[in-house]
Amino acid sequence: MLYRKVLVFCFVLLSYPVLAQDDLYLRQLIQKSREMHLAERVEWQNLLHIKPYVLWPGSRSLADDPAFFNAPDGKFNAQAELEATLKAFFSTLEETDKQQNPQCRFVARYHWLGQQLQFDSSRMKVQECKRFNAWVKAINPHEITLVFPSSYLNSPASMYGHTLLRIDAKDQDERTRLLAYTVGYAASTDETNGLIFAYQGLTGGYPGVFQTAPYYLKVTEYTDMENRDIWEYRLDLTADEIQRLVMHIWEMGPTYFDYYFLDENCAYEVLSLLDVARPSLKLTDEFRWWAIPSDTVRAVTENTNLLKQAIYRPSNATVIMQRLRSMSPPLRSLSSALSLGKIQLNDASVNALTVEQKAQVFELSYDYIAYLRASKSDWPDAGKLSRDLLVARSALNTPSATPAIAVPEVRPDQGHKSLRVGLGSGNSDGVNYQELTIRPAYHDQTDPGAGYIRGAEIQFFNLALRHYENGDAARVEEFVPIDIFSLSPRNEFFQSLSWKVNVGWARKHMPDGSEPLVARLNGGAGYAWDAPSLDSPHALTYAFIDASLETSKKFGSDYAFGMGPSVGVVGDVNSKWRVNAYASVQRFALGDQHTKADLILLQRYSIGPQTALRLEVARKLEFDLIWTDARLSLQQYF
Repeated sequence: MLYRKVLVFCFVLLSYPVLAQDDLYLRQLIQKSREMHLAERVEWQNLLHIKPYVLWPGSRSLADDPAFFNAPDGKFNAQAELEATLKAFFSTLEETDKQQNPQCRFVARYHWLGQQLQFDSSRMKVQECKRFNAWVKAINPHEITLVFPSSYLNSPASMYGHTLLRIDAKDQDERTRLLAYTVGYAASTDETNGLIFAYQGLTGGYPGVFQTAPYYLKVTEYTDMENRDIWEYRLDLTADEIQRLVMHIWEMGPTYFDYYFLDENCAYEVLSLLDVARPSLKLTDEFRWWAIPSDTVRAVTENTNLLKQAIYRPSNATVIMQRLRSMSPPLRSLSSALSLGKIQLNDASVNALTVEQKAQVFELSYDYIAYLRASKSDWPDAGKLSRDLLVARSALNTPSATPAIAVPEVRPDQGHKSLRVGLGSGNSDGVNYQELTIRPAYHDQTDPGAGYIRGAEIQFFNLALRHYENGDAARVEEFVPIDIFSLSPRNEFFQSLSWKVNVGWARKHMPDGSEPLVARLNGGAGYAWDAPSLDSPHALTYAFIDASLETSKKFGSDYAFGMGPSVGVVGDVNSKWRVNAYASVQRFALGDQHTKADLILLQRYSIGPQTALRLEVARKLEFDLIWTDARLSLQQYF
């Protein structure tokens, strides 16, 4: 026992000079960091994801994972976190499959602080980061591409688009680009209910994490399964900037953030990575309140000398639609029947086709089966039919019938901006008024469609304020936190269901003459079609069955529930003029019984890239009251 105590005592005596030396060097580094004000530098703030509060003084890190910090108060104290991080770098912890030395765990911090403080390797041992080095060697980073898949309304997590980064290897070209790795940020949840996801996403109810995945998986998910076109923006970053970005991606690891659908979302966090790569960009500073993916892409592309090239990658559905438009209706019907197994390859109707027509039919059928297999995992006999089609097509001595897909004239980052402010005047039931409208995000059916998905409407926090000339003060006319309207045209190949949901408060004309704000939940589902035809679609027509639940103390029963049909058409007269007309009738049979009907004509005329005039004329019925409301407003997009 005495022998062991002597050994421990000797070990302490021998190690004391080393510990003292480490402590001395640490104190010197801390003093130097304070003199250089490193904790206040934008590079350090970006590495910690520190941002000022929006509504009150002070700042904090947006990261919510305690493991991301070395100091107990590191989330709120950048200097304390810097000093605790320096202390952690003296650790002799050996790397294993389950743990990393702090120099490797926070590799971007280590390299930046080492550059600023000129670490002495004889006084602070340099650790060998085997796992990090192997990872970097595997991905071989050479170039960074910002990827923007368009919106997908059937997924609550991607209702207004998505952004991620692709790390392109040095030896990759356009043929092997699918093998690259991507880095994205998303809420960690399996929730598929749009309303629940919207509520949880708006209130930070999910953890958000960075995720890496091969690009070919993302392309399959976006273009094949979700029918989303993809835009790829190649960025002009230097080798040092790419190295910083890759290091920071590694050190983020499993770090989680509270996910917020409007601000701390995929688009914002991707910008935070680019800010680490090139701190002078200050991209996240532009998005204090909300970050719409298309707006964040616009911020990147408008930045001087950052964009190299924009590349368009059409979805499988886009290719199919282009094939359909280049084929006659009989050939389309034949291809549909062949894809669905209603006829066989040796059918007389197939044999009667010319070689060129067979090529068109076989290629369309093959693409359509691939679409069905991606969207319907239980599609029977799809593999055998696909092989038979390939064999039959290879036997035809004629060039490919794949149509050329034109690159859209307007990219998503070149469309109208998402914040819309309107100022106008109107007349309701003989009384003049002035109206101010504010729509923070992001697009409705009447807005200019260039750069946006056809038929998609997603709006958040619509607010309308009115001042009537016979009134004393302005009042809230409408407040709608969530408004989603998805029109997906149907044909013999695509049988999508269109739907809508609207949640908020609006004025209601009551029998006693009052106009209270009534809470309203409105939803509906139905079908939409191209008009006049698939070959030359100029507009979308639709028919829905709607249901509404309204609540107010002004109701005798405190609520009213009703259902009824709605029909409409929305389309462009020309590149500047859009018309949106619709009618709806609902019979409220539960609660306060009454009928509500609307006949509305909306017109928008663009007078500039971010400026438009909007005219709305409506004939309305509520209870037994009938009136006309007409207004003209100037709309500006910011």
